[in-house]
Amino acid sequence: MNWKKVVSVLLVSAMALSTAACGGSSESGSNAASGDAVTSGTENGGSAAASGEKLVVWTLANDLIDFGERFQEETGVEVETVVIEPADYPTKVQTALLGGETEPDIIVGEPQMLEDFYDAGFFEDLDQFGAQDYADQIVDYVWEVGQSSDGVQRAISYQITPAGIYYRRDIAKEVFGTDDPDEIGKLFADYATILETAQTLKDAGYRIFSSDAEINYFSGDSAWVIDGVLNVDQARYDYMDLCVDLYQKDLTAYANQWSTPWYQAMAGEVPILTADIQNYADDSVNVWDAEQFEEATKDMAKTEVFAFGLPSWGVLTMRDNVKDTSGLWGVCSGPSYGFGGGTYIGISSQSERKELAWDFVKFCTLNEDTANWWIEYSEGDTVSLIPVLEAHKDDANEVYGGEKLYAFWLQQAEGIDYSKVTRYDKAIGDAWGNAISAIKTGEKTKEEAVNEFYDVIESTYPDITVNR
Repeated sequence: MNWKKVVSVLLVSAMALSTAACGGSSESGSNAASGDAVTSGTENGGSAAASGEKLVVWTLANDLIDFGERFQEETGVEVETVVIEPADYPTKVQTALLGGETEPDIIVGEPQMLEDFYDAGFFEDLDQFGAQDYADQIVDYVWEVGQSSDGVQRAISYQITPAGIYYRRDIAKEVFGTDDPDEIGKLFADYATILETAQTLKDAGYRIFSSDAEINYFSGDSAWVIDGVLNVDQARYDYMDLCVDLYQKDLTAYANQWSTPWYQAMAGEVPILTADIQNYADDSVNVWDAEQFEEATKDMAKTEVFAFGLPSWGVLTMRDNVKDTSGLWGVCSGPSYGFGGGTYIGISSQSERKELAWDFVKFCTLNEDTANWWIEYSEGDTVSLIPVLEAHKDDANEVYGGEKLYAFWLQQAEGIDYSKVTRYDKAIGDAWGNAISAIKTGEKTKEEAVNEFYDVIESTYPDITVNR
């Protein structure tokens, strides 16, 4: 094992789980699936494993509980799926594999942790099982995420997660005279235009976003590190200025992502909070408790939010929260191509059931029957298998006014340039988000915050050259 990289796994993963100006959240739990379903063969990358065998899966995503149960039903192989808290996951994987444990058989990773996992030797080489035979069936950027620096395939995801802008069609028609996704996309074409759009919406009695974090997935279209040198281009500063202006000019509803009012804004009216409530300087309103929030904000002025910035999995988040606004939404492109998250499945290098584990990887990611099942079962997740995406390109999503979202997400995914992605992105992005927070709240001047950002990068990553 490469011990330097093992230490890096812990450092990067810990920073990746920190919360900054533009935050996120995960859900997790645990489950073990078992049974004795009749063995059956499956085509298009499925399994023909014998009944009585077992696989142990460690994952960050509850999705793999469902995949495991489906695999068990199809093959008769017992699948024990353990969902681990994101904060604990890197350490548990490291401890098990460095300790020579032969279980788990299947491990996963999100993009920001994969490169270090690959370098540490945690993921088995999938090319020895014939992975490259399927290279043209998976969306390009997803295939690239699953490769180690030496070009070896080590993981594959069952989903694509390109980002888009989710907007209210009824508000669009009222304020802009059209709800056409191509036309609304022009209102989000760049950061300066977004600021103009925000002011127009405020003048009409609305707010463009719940908070200034909504365009985090579109926060830059360049690599943070190029040839070992920190790269802070003008677009990063333009994004910073936009976030500060949205906050200081009262252009949002000041509802932090994943909080009660953030979800509430998907369904209609939401209280217009204050900047101090958003940054927790004022704790008189508990934005995490629905009952307390309703009581504390009952006399506040209300507004409706125009848009949310989320990856394709946001379709599921919105679906579960839009309530009476179902059918009034659309999705358009943002100011740049971006993506967020994704569960990449591979085989533990210590597993003693690698052939069977490969059957499971294929079943989850390369099997058309499984992908079609997942689209129906998940009620709208966007798979990575190109033949299935193309087969569903004309599917109309009624929550989004009949928009053909699978065609849209595939188009957005094709624009992602993964060469701009580095192992440092989440940690550096979070540090940049902290700088933005310090500026917008008046804690620091722009110069002070940027200099502190440089200090953080220099101390955290001495191998990166920082040119101030």
